[in-house]
Order: sequence, then structure tokens, then C-alpha cells
Amino acid sequence: MRVDLDVYGSAPMTDPGAGLPDPRDRRVTNEQVAQAYADLCHWARTADRLGYDTMWLTEHHFQHEGYELTPNLVLFGLHLAGLTERLRFGQMFNVVPQWHPLRLAEDYAMADILSGGRMQFGVGRGTVPREAQALGAVVASGDNQMSRDADALNREIFEEAMEVILAAWREERFSFHGTHFSFPPEGIPDRGGMVETLTLVPRPASGVPEVFQPVTSPNTSTYVARQGFTGVFANAAPSIQQQRWETFAEECASFGHELAPGERRCLQMIVHCAPTTEEALRVGGPSHDEYVKFLSPYGRFRFMREGAPFDYRPTLEQTRADGVWAIGSYEEVADHIGGWIERLGLHHLVLFPELPGLGRERVDEQLHALAEEVLPRLGVSLLVP
Repeated sequence: MRVDLDVYGSAPMTDPGAGLPDPRDRRVTNEQVAQAYADLCHWARTADRLGYDTMWLTEHHFQHEGYELTPNLVLFGLHLAGLTERLRFGQMFNVVPQWHPLRLAEDYAMADILSGGRMQFGVGRGTVPREAQALGAVVASGDNQMSRDADALNREIFEEAMEVILAAWREERFSFHGTHFSFPPEGIPDRGGMVETLTLVPRPASGVPEVFQPVTSPNTSTYVARQGFTGVFANAAPSIQQQRWETFAEECASFGHELAPGERRCLQMIVHCAPTTEEALRVGGPSHDEYVKFLSPYGRFRFMREGAPFDYRPTLEQTRADGVWAIGSYEEVADHIGGWIERLGLHHLVLFPELPGLGRERVDEQLHALAEEVLPRLGVSLLVP
């Protein structure tokens, strides 16, 4: 089974928990940002030695709170590739509507070449209006009519931008003329003629890469299946997740691709383990509560329980009962992961061990514990050279 890591790159934090301060009151310093980047470099080296397949980063902007601090995942991934030997680096996710599509296509292709083909390409539509609107895009947040309108426009821009990116990678000469993008623009003179097509320089080292995209809604599931992308599934109750997983496979079949068990699907799972349940709850509990406090207003946990409200804010006990995250002893976490493997026919697992406030040493301990204590209980060995 392929086992990856997903990390946010949070600033050091000494006071995580369910109470104050309110996340909006946190102000990260540039020195703390630099420390977060140094931590990411350290974890990449650890993950490389332990044999994880891919380390995924997450795009966010203007986060003075200090939770998610990597605005350019391609740039950071290329830097990390220079510090490691074999670990691959992916974007979970490039927020496509916030990019000029040709700049994203160029940047990824150049990083892929310079890293020796060690990049993985992930795309998403975004979740935070503060980021999207400040960068000239729109994104839905909430469940009102304005959000539905913003979601429709965001989806339209995203899908058109992806057409541009894929055409630029596939075709030696390409042109595209849509509602939101037109390449090349009309009327560009060039040495006595007019520009009719463009050629992207460079293109990815091994052709069009596998594209990963989160599957969180019926419309997205259909789009990802139709496009031949790989679906990323996360943060949903077992009953909801299994339905999404199976529906995606059915949709892929309807577009002419019968999936083998686990094919073109991966599961991202937040984990925290320790030798005993008590230690896992004592150390991981405040970080769990901080994470929930920060992200529940964005509706990030509404699918973790059937019928939960948009801003569902689970306690640690509820999260464990919901069966989505794996928090507990080595045995409990192994059993939890094993249950998902059996339920979904899982072949690609993305572990997320970096909760806010844990710090460099404790996350490092998690990487070792997962590789050396949890996964072996499942008969899973990492790709140690």
C-alpha cells in the first residue's frame, strides 16, 4: 500500500486548546513563519529516511493566525526535493482559481524537470474567501445564496483553467478561447505576423501528470471521474465516505473506466498515536481542539457526522466516536486504519499527523511511530531503500 504524508506547516504554538485565544486574535511573526518552514524541511528529511512515498503541502495565503503558511507549494516542493533523496512532493492543493493557469502550468513543469520527476500535481477550488477574493478569485463559504452563486462561478473558472493547463501540457502548440480565458489573446504581433498559438516552455518531464483533486460534492465527483483524475477523500463519516467512494467508481465506469479496488482514489486521514490511549489524548487533545476551533466556521467538519450542522465543532470524544480521525494507542490507530482498508479496499493512504501546537519533535515522533509501530501492525512496510 502506498503511504503518504500531508502537512500544513503551522507556526510554533504553546497554547493550543478549545478556549482562548480566538483563532482570529492570533498574530504570527515572520520569525515564526521561518521556523515553520524549517520544521517542514526537517520533517521532509525524516519522511525521506523512513520511506514515505510523497509529502503533500497545502496552499494558503494571508493567514496571520499561523496555521497554514505555505503559499507556493510548487516552489517549496522543489526546495524540499533538493534536501532529500527519493521523497516525492505534491500539492494538496494548488487553488487553481487563484492562479494564472499558464503560470501554474509552467511552474509545475519546471519544478518537475528540476526535481527529476519528483512532483505530484494536486488541484482544488479553494475554501477561504479572504484568500480568494484578495487574489482576484471567488469561493463559497457558508450555505447562503451568495455562496451558491460564488460556488457556481468558482467551479466555472476552475474547470476552464484546468482545460487551459491540460491543453498546454498535452499539445506542442495550443490555443484556448473560453468565457474567462483566451490564449493567445487576439491581436498580438510577432515578427511580421500575428500570434495564433502558444507553446508552453517547459512541459512536465514525463508528459501530463496524474491529477489529484478532493471529492466533496456530487458535482465534483462527476467532474473528477469524467476527467480521469484521482479522487482525494477526507473528513467524512464512514457511511458518507463509503458512499462517495463507491459512487466515484460507478461514475468512472460510466465514463468507460472500470476501477480496480482502490484505483484512482486515496484517503486522507488525520492521525495521532502514542503507546497508550491516555497519552494520545493528553498530548493530542489540545491540538485537536485548536484545529477544530480554527476550521469549524468554514464547515470543515460537517460531514464527519450524519446530519451535523454546517459549523459542526466536535469534541475529542465525538471525533473518536465519529470514526473519521484515528487518535489513540498504536493498536487503536492500527485497528482504525485497518477498518478503513477493509471498508474501502484502500491502496493509497495519506496520513496527516501535524496538528497545531505539537511542534517539531512531537510531529517527528509521530512520523517514526506511524512507520515503526502502527503500519507494521497492518503488515505495511514503507519504501525504505
